[in-house]
Formats: sequence, structure tokens, C-alpha cells
Amino acid sequence: MNVEYIPILAGALSLGFAAYLFKKIKSIRVENDKAREISEIIHEGAMTFLKQEYRVLGIFVVVITVLIGITQTLGWGVAVSFVLGAFLSVLAGNIGMRIATLANARTAESCKKSLSEGLRVAFSSGSVMGLSVVGLGIIGVTGLYLYFRDPEVIYGFGFGASLVALFARVGGGIYTKAADVGADLVGKVEAGIPEDDPRNPASIADNVGDNVGDVAGMGADLFESYVDSIIAAMALGAVATGYAVQQGNLILLPLFIASAGIVSAIIGNFIIKAKSTGQPHKVLNVGIFGSAIITALAAYPIVKYTVGDMSLYWAILTGLIAGVLIGLSTEYFTSDKNRPTQEVAEASKTGPGTNIISGFSLGLISTVPPVIIICVALFMGYYFAGFFGIAIGAVGMLATLGITLATDAYGPVADNAAGVAEMAGLGDETRKRAEELDAVGNTTAAIGKGFAIGSAALTALILLIGFSQAVGIESVNLLEVKVVIGLFLGGLLPCVFSALANKAVGQAAAQMVAEVRRQFKEIPGIMDGSGKPDYKACVSISTKASLQKMILPGVLAVASPVLVGLFLGAESLLGLLAGSTVVGFLLAVIMSNAGGAWDNAKKYIEAGNLGGKGSETHKAAVVGDTVGDPFKDTAGPSLNILIKLMAIVSIVIAPLVSSVGL
Repeated sequence: MNVEYIPILAGALSLGFAAYLFKKIKSIRVENDKAREISEIIHEGAMTFLKQEYRVLGIFVVVITVLIGITQTLGWGVAVSFVLGAFLSVLAGNIGMRIATLANARTAESCKKSLSEGLRVAFSSGSVMGLSVVGLGIIGVTGLYLYFRDPEVIYGFGFGASLVALFARVGGGIYTKAADVGADLVGKVEAGIPEDDPRNPASIADNVGDNVGDVAGMGADLFESYVDSIIAAMALGAVATGYAVQQGNLILLPLFIASAGIVSAIIGNFIIKAKSTGQPHKVLNVGIFGSAIITALAAYPIVKYTVGDMSLYWAILTGLIAGVLIGLSTEYFTSDKNRPTQEVAEASKTGPGTNIISGFSLGLISTVPPVIIICVALFMGYYFAGFFGIAIGAVGMLATLGITLATDAYGPVADNAAGVAEMAGLGDETRKRAEELDAVGNTTAAIGKGFAIGSAALTALILLIGFSQAVGIESVNLLEVKVVIGLFLGGLLPCVFSALANKAVGQAAAQMVAEVRRQFKEIPGIMDGSGKPDYKACVSISTKASLQKMILPGVLAVASPVLVGLFLGAESLLGLLAGSTVVGFLLAVIMSNAGGAWDNAKKYIEAGNLGGKGSETHKAAVVGDTVGDPFKDTAGPSLNILIKLMAIVSIVIAPLVSSVGL
């Protein structure tokens, strides 16, 4: 068999196992009629949003495809790659959304039996998402390479994936946080009822939002990182020198490492299934670490027999270890089991102001470990194998995405399961088990965001290197005025982008708060259960706001590198990419970790600490959590995509920028 087809087989294996898990979850019967009805409402709301989002996105895809195709220096090959990247990213998100909304009630149903049964179903649903992302990604990239035999053309695939990811992340983030903030501020703080209480008009929109933001959005985000890192490494492998092998082997090496990661992720699934009777957090960690170890072991013979230069193996190992360490760093700062988040909870005793100050300070100081880890990974990757070493290290970091994303996508399913259990009245024990899974999901989601941020930074940097090689620039002069202008503009963009995203959530949340208050006031019998809230009105507010507000950030991300490259030149564009990567990375870490800490500080109090639910301390923590919601689930994770999208756009337009010659 031709070894070039191994990645295709690995992708097919990944999709096949995902289909098996999907079918297995679907076969679970939901006995409770109310739970089944709520799950169907959530599914309908999520799929309605996706369809409307895809209509808006489709306009952008068509326009950009035509512009790429008719541009002589780019051509229809890049255009075809762009369309395929956008389509497969949409498909991956759609699959993830379907399984997440299918699995929520089934997870709640399984929690009636035991905690381990609930864990197994929720994690399996996350695995469907994770394995679909890596399966579709590696098949798409490999197929395009086998057809075009030119990694430069495949950058269009990454562009398509990045564009979809930005809209999915920003739109989904605005949707979910508008609903979440409205449900918290009016439901918890003013009305004094639980977050997922069926009397809360925003409860259904909140549960829908968990899926559109944290499943479809996160999946598109990491699909983009995954394919971009592989494509960039392949492109750098095509021009790398100093290796006594055929150039084709260097190009295929990233695909082989990614294939090993897929197999290790599937094995990790079996490890988690075998260990599922233990504590959920420890069980998931065993699966992640086991998968990483298997990937590290498999990478050794792959490098030895394809390239022979073992310095590349150490570069891969550096990226793999860096990904794990960034995840652990994020867990330390955001888990309510650790001192930093507990200090945020304690700061709530003196009101929301001190809670917010403490949480934001935590976000700022939490930048230290990931920055050091990324710097070490860059240095070691370059030390071992130059720029190609950095690129293959990024592939190593993302190789285990099949299981890393699974532990992240598991969180929203567990969250929805807890909501379904509450709204359907499945009993205190079922609700308690689902909440325990949800609490673990908060930590795994925070770890997933840390992993996404770290991989985004490394991916953006290798794309920056790819752009510099595409335009033939080996170094830039920091005293050159155009470079400095680019640096400042690049640093500015993440700030403006974050402002747009956070403001959009604030405006949509204000509408949601007004609507929930109106319903409590005007619909009789909501509080005693004799009246039924108008859930659809709240869903409509989130849907309209997210679709309207996601357009400007998307235009900003695509247009900025084009305008700077065409009017200020390649060196200024390099400055733009460098400035946006540094500032975007730092802002993403700050907002994601501060938001995660605020959320888990609230949960720490809700567990019975510092006065428990309903106390003044709890109300202060809820306010902090609402500030953190757009930080950690809208602006923060969207910055990952911003820095990668601008870099991939720059590479795609590199021939145009070179022709300008400024």
C-alpha cells in the first residue's frame, strides 16, 4: 500500500469510530417524556440558529471564493481549497451540535443509574465531536495534497476553516452569553431561583447557547488550529533543507504524526471507558495523559523510518509536553480545588467589586506560565530543527486533539444534562450526579480553552514564518517606521475585536434581562408553576443579536491584513501579525482564565462554602461570573481565531502583496 494513503485511512477510522459512538448514544432510550421534550426544544433551537448562521456565512464564502478564483496570482485551486475547508468545518460543527443535543437527555437518563454511566455517555458524545474534527481535517488536507501536490495551494483550506471558525466562535459566543447573563442576573440574583429552573424564561436559550458556543464554536476553533498547523508544517517541510531524505517525507511527516494522534485518541477512549467507575476528573486526565504518552511512543518510529533525523522527534515531544503543561497551568488557576480561585470566592465576601478586582488580577498573573511554556517550546523547537522544528512541534501539540476536544465538548453536554434533570424533575440524586459532571466539565472546558490558546499562539507563529518565506523576507528592521506602524496596528486589533465582542454580549444581555423581567411581571403564574414562560422570545433575542453582531468582527479580521499588506507592504504586514499574535495571546489568556476563575468561584460558593447559595457572597460571585461570561466564552476564545485567521489570510494574499512590492 502507498504510505501516502495512511492519513486517509486514519481519518476514515476516526469517522467510523465516531459513527459507532453516535449510534450507540442514539440507542439509549429516554424514559421521561418531559426530559425528551426539553431535549427536542434545545435541539430545535440549536439547529435553527446554525441554519441562520450558515445563510449569513454562505454570502461571505461565495464572495471570497469568487474573488480568490478571479485573482490571477491566486487562482481556482486556492478557491476550491477554500470552499472545501469552509464546508468541512461547517460539517464538523453540525455533527458536534447534533450529538450534543441528542446526548443531553440521555446523559441525564444515565445519571439516574450511576455517575459513571452519565460520564460514559457525556464523554462519548464529546468524542464524536473530537474524532469528527480530526477525521474530517486530516482527510481534507491529505486529499488536497494528493490532488494538487502543492502545500501552498492548501493554505486556502485553512482560510476556509478559519473563516467559519471566527463566525462560529463570535456568533455562538454572543448567543450563549446573552442568554447566560440574562438567566443569572434576573433568575438567580433577582428572583432567587436556580439557573436551570423551568420558571426562568431564559433557561432554554441558555441551554441552546451552551451548544452553539461551546460545541460548534470550540469545534470550529480547534478544527482550524488542527488543519492550519498541519498545512503550515507541510509547507515548511517543502522548503526545509539539511535533511538527507526525500522532500516528500518531510511534507508527509505532519500527516503521519496526526494519524498516530488519531489512533492514540481512540485508545484513550477505551482507557476512559475502562476507568469510568473512578472520580470523573481523574478518569478524564488518565485518558488524556495516556493518549499523549501513546502518541509520543508512536512518533519515535514514525520519525526514525520516514526522516531518520531524531532531532525532529524531540521537537514533536516538546510541542506535546507544552500542550499538556499549558492545560495544567490553566487548571491550576481556574479550578475551585486550588487556592487562586478560592481567593476570588473569598473576595466576594466584601461585594462584587472586590470579586471582580481579584478575578481580573488572577487573569493577569495567569499569563506567566503559558508565556514561559510557549517561549521554551519555541526555543527548543528551533534548537532541534529550526523553523520546521517549531512547526512540527505545533503538530505534536495538536496531535491528541481527538481526545482533548472530547473532554472539552463533554462539558456542555453535562451542563445541559444538569439543566434537563432540573427542568424535567428527574430527582435530587440524578440532578446531583449531573451537577458533579458539570462541575468537572467547567474545569475541562477551562483546560480546553488553555490548550486552544496555546495551540493558537504556536500555530499563528508558524503561519507568520510561512508568510515571511512566501514573500521572501528573512528578517525585519524594528526601526523601520512601517514595521512599527504594523506592530501598533496589530496590537490594537485584538483590543478593538474584544471590545466589539464584549459590547455585543452586553447589549444582547440587556435585551434578555428586560425580556425576562417583562415575563415575570406580565405572565401570571410563572413563579408558582401555573403559568408557562415564553422561551421562544428569549431564543429569538439571542439568535438575532448574535447574527447581527458577528459580521463586523469578521470583516475586521479579513480586511485588516489585506489593507495593510496592499497599502503598507509585506514588512508592515509582518509587524501587524507579530503585534496581533502577542497582544491577542495575552488578552485571550487573561480573559479566559479570569472568566473561568469567576465561574468556578461562584460554583465553589454554591457547593456550600462561604455562605452557600442565596447568600450575599453568592450574589456578589454571580455578578463576577456575568462579567467573566463574555470574557471566557466570547471574546477570549475568539481571539485565538483572530490571530490565526489574519495570518492565514496574509499567506493566501502573499502573491498579491509581493506584486505590490512596497
